[in-house]
Amino acid sequence: MRAPFQVLVILYRFNSGGEPEYCVLKREPSDREGYWQWVAGGGEEGETPEQTARRETQEETGIASNCALIQLDSMTTVPAVEFGSVWGDSVLVVPEYAFGIQASAGGIKLSSEHTEYRWVDYETASGLLKWDSNRNALWELDTRLRRKG
Repeated sequence: MRAPFQVLVILYRFNSGGEPEYCVLKREPSDREGYWQWVAGGGEEGETPEQTARRETQEETGIASNCALIQLDSMTTVPAVEFGSVWGDSVLVVPEYAFGIQASAGGIKLSSEHTEYRWVDYETASGLLKWDSNRNALWELDTRLRRKG
């Protein structure tokens, strides 16, 4: 059974100039109107948000689940009806936890949930994303990565 939480995962890497780049994914058009977003998915019963972030990243992009992970402070909630209200009337919203995962060497292997991906800079990513929560998590990750440098 699906656990009552959602994850959002931003894949990042550093270009040859040391600047961060982010991998935006385009949803399959029949699934959510073909918009751009990060890896997103729900937890399975017994999983932690971190375990879900790693599993969803591997399922949707082929990126190994043992890559460096940053848990972000950015959070939002999503109406439970978006998931078919599988938890009954007692759960109205589910938390969405955000993470950054540094991409390992090798290419992206998209699942059937996505039609394409792009590695882009912060400004381009921010302009492509549909959801404010995705832009907020991007801002936080970008700020954290630049402060470390």
